[in-house]
Amino acid sequence: MSEATVILITLVAYKVMMILIGLWAASRNRSEADFFLGGRGLGPFVAGLSYAASTSSAWVILGFSGFVYAVGLSALWMIPGILGAYAVVWLYFGQRVREESVEHQQVTLTDFLVQDGYGDWKRVAAVAAGALVLSCFVFYVAAQLDAAGTALTEHFAVNTTSAIIIGAVIVVFYSLVGGFWAVSVTDTVQAAIMMIVSVGVPIAALVAAGGPMEVWTALSASMPADYLSFSGGHAGFVLVGFTVGLVGMSLGALGQPHLLARLMAVKGEAERRQAFGIVFGWGLVVFTGMVALGLSGRVLVPDIGNAEALFYRAASDFLPLVLAGIATAATLSAVMSTVDSLLLAAAGAVAHDMGVNRRFPGHEAWASRAAMFAVAALAVALALSMPDTIFNRVLFAWSALGAAFGPIVLFRVMGHAVRAGPALAAMVSGFAVTVLFFSLGSAPPTDSMLSQAAHMPGDPFERVVPWFAPVLILWLSTLRRGQGDAAAS
Repeated sequence: MSEATVILITLVAYKVMMILIGLWAASRNRSEADFFLGGRGLGPFVAGLSYAASTSSAWVILGFSGFVYAVGLSALWMIPGILGAYAVVWLYFGQRVREESVEHQQVTLTDFLVQDGYGDWKRVAAVAAGALVLSCFVFYVAAQLDAAGTALTEHFAVNTTSAIIIGAVIVVFYSLVGGFWAVSVTDTVQAAIMMIVSVGVPIAALVAAGGPMEVWTALSASMPADYLSFSGGHAGFVLVGFTVGLVGMSLGALGQPHLLARLMAVKGEAERRQAFGIVFGWGLVVFTGMVALGLSGRVLVPDIGNAEALFYRAASDFLPLVLAGIATAATLSAVMSTVDSLLLAAAGAVAHDMGVNRRFPGHEAWASRAAMFAVAALAVALALSMPDTIFNRVLFAWSALGAAFGPIVLFRVMGHAVRAGPALAAMVSGFAVTVLFFSLGSAPPTDSMLSQAAHMPGDPFERVVPWFAPVLILWLSTLRRGQGDAAAS
């Protein structure tokens, strides 16, 4: 049996399981809250593992392992930021977001963001938030579909168009039928498989390289000293920018609708705390495994070319045929399954935040399905028609939505009322500044200090600086309201 045959069999079995989960979850969807939040009944394992899969899916296995391979120990600055974000979301944001979601029957993150608003401004802010989610996630979904299609064409005799359509049809089917329950349970399965391959493949690579001490000795002899330095050879302003940029990537997690939906959907306080322990432990295992794989891979395959292909190469070279095929198929499935949470959040933006569901009272779940189908169709069209270079740029959506929504979530969790006007200004400014620095980073470098800083490793301006304007707007709004209350008393 060839490796391609093993991959195909594993992929088919995995996708059949996803479809069966979707059919099982279909009976649980009787209302809009059921479709988008699973009836607020997620247990700790489903909540924690589905969050883990949604926030750190195939990019960890392919991207982070390749990043470690390319730059060495300085890549580890990303880990404290990511694990710290897990703690902030689940331990600090969690109680307020969950309890308020239940009390006010909030269905999407937008509901939480504009809760303190009223009148026309509240509706404008809600529509604006929905539009931001839609504009970011439809491109993000298209990018994931394109990446999955490209990966599938490398293993099978299918063209990219067929691969994209096949993958999209399967994911859209179980998401349409099963809604949030199907998405969460399938992501839980995905997270469990990711943990298994994140242990198995690095161990196989470490053994092939002779063990941890032999890897360190070989890297010390063959690589520049900067490779095994946590500073990565950077110093001064560039070092600060590098570390701030990598750690600052975690700020994006504080404003992601598809991630914070897990807080709104978890069953209770005990389940929320248990879910944090699960997602934190998952992160430690998976990121540790990818560090081991990246360093071992540098010794075993020093000239791989495309660093993000390291996982596939290691699985193929150092695992038995069947296990290598299963590991590769699991990663391909993870790439495609990342689409489901993004798709559900984008559908929520159209159906709930932008008011489509209100036009179909009593049929909200079906209107939500129609919105999801429309978003998926648009994403497939973009994946088939737009150049790959454009897809490489949509990763800014993580930072853009984090800067647009994260500061508002932070202020509301801290107990400050955020009216619709300041909320709208904070969203727009955070998003706009991210776009500005992303555009500067995408342009040819000039001699200006600003452009050079925008091109520093870690992109600190794109990750962190967009938070400044929203935080300032919300802080001034809070001061003004406090002064008004004092004058009135």
